[in-house]
Amino acid sequence: MTLLDVSIVNVALPSIEGSLGAGPSQVQWIVAGYALAFGLVLVPAGRFGDLYSRRTLFVVGLAGFVLTSAAAGLVQSATALSVVRLLQGVTAGLINPQVLALIQQLFTGAERGKAFGAFGTTIGLSTAVGPLLGGAILAVFGEEEGWRGVFLVNVPIGLVLLPLAWRWLPRRQRRERGPLHLDVVGLLLLGLAVVCCMLPFVLTTGQGDAPARWLLLVPGVLLLAAFALWERFEGRRGREPVVAGELVRTSSFTVGALVGIAYFAGFTGIFLVVTLYLQAGLGFSPLQAGLVQTPFAVMSAVFAQVGGRQVSQRGRAVVVVGLVVVAVGLTAADVVSAAVQGTGGAVALSACLAVAGAGSGLVISPNQTLALADVPRSVAGVAGGVLQTGQRVGSAIGVAATTAVFFSTIAGAGLGGRTSGAAASGEVPAQVQRVFGDSLSHGLRVSLGLVLASLVLAVVDLRRRRHHDGEPGAEPGAEHDERSGGHDGGHDGGRGTAAAPHRGGE
Repeated sequence: MTLLDVSIVNVALPSIEGSLGAGPSQVQWIVAGYALAFGLVLVPAGRFGDLYSRRTLFVVGLAGFVLTSAAAGLVQSATALSVVRLLQGVTAGLINPQVLALIQQLFTGAERGKAFGAFGTTIGLSTAVGPLLGGAILAVFGEEEGWRGVFLVNVPIGLVLLPLAWRWLPRRQRRERGPLHLDVVGLLLLGLAVVCCMLPFVLTTGQGDAPARWLLLVPGVLLLAAFALWERFEGRRGREPVVAGELVRTSSFTVGALVGIAYFAGFTGIFLVVTLYLQAGLGFSPLQAGLVQTPFAVMSAVFAQVGGRQVSQRGRAVVVVGLVVVAVGLTAADVVSAAVQGTGGAVALSACLAVAGAGSGLVISPNQTLALADVPRSVAGVAGGVLQTGQRVGSAIGVAATTAVFFSTIAGAGLGGRTSGAAASGEVPAQVQRVFGDSLSHGLRVSLGLVLASLVLAVVDLRRRRHHDGEPGAEPGAEHDERSGGHDGGHDGGRGTAAAPHRGGE
């Protein structure tokens, strides 16, 4: 639900504009406010989960997400919807780090790879299926008020999940350390840094944006530097910083985080520009546009399971192969979008996206597994928060870059701001289709470049692992779990029982 709400709103924006009379700045905050709040909360939520209770944070976040989803579906003004979306992003940020931490806590070795495979399936489906589900909801409930269903669909799902989460997730882990310490200064510095670094990207539309917003990156970088210095100071005092030094010094985590940032920057922006191309450039309905992108989601879900099973034997090589396949799919999509338009072009584009989706399934969950393999369970929540914050920042950068290139190509062809929909007759002139095809092609090249950057990082890590280990891959997490068996009370105490995680605490 939390990742679905990143993409599902895009197809509902025309409906929201018509129903609530939302202006450009309000529409921007309805989309960007959620992403910004989501990214801001991830690391603090992971830290709170590590210190107190992952189960409690998950349940509180889920309850808040249900309430804010209901509120979003019932508001009567665009301003109210913008505020509710900020709150909804906060609750989403409470949930997600606990998922990664609980997988890290409850599973070891090959079983952990399978669990991350399921997680990767969820990411792939929820990210790519948003346009399809949003389009289906609008088709059923009508475009005038159908946008409300985009938010209200979360309510029954959440109400089913709440009692299941309370019953099945493990209770608070037992700690064998001294008194709890929460690094408030570190959290504030990191939060301000994330806002300053993300805001220029999430507020980018590619159409006449004020250049002054990029100045926010300067204090963002300075705040990150201040955060790093403060964390070192806290560590030297024997306190528990937000991001533990052992986490930063874990090379597998650092490389995995960088690969994830570059990859999410590459693949997240694809769906927005493809949706704009199909709806505004070819005259497709939201549902038809969603159907074109569905093969990506299906293939990503299938191959995430394959990647989850293979990563324990083949390690980083699985991610490298996946990135190569994604690059092939995007290259083909680039060629197709520039050469063929209309229904035939959409079908060919869908086939190319299916190839990219297969590769994506081999990237996301295996990379998560490898990044967290050597992370101590006691900081699994903050590790998950750092990983996902990087992914959110990467996604914001990728969406900003691809849409800016997409819109600038359209403007260069003299079409101005023609991106709000197809012609009233539903028939789009061939010349306009060609311009939108070229614009999509240019946007896809940005995504391809970012994916290739991720591939370079993955290849370097693969060579490093082979040099140090003398083999392509090793069982993720096994060595570390052996070393840290008594570190966290909320696990099975060793290595043999990961397939049957305990319930109900200690």
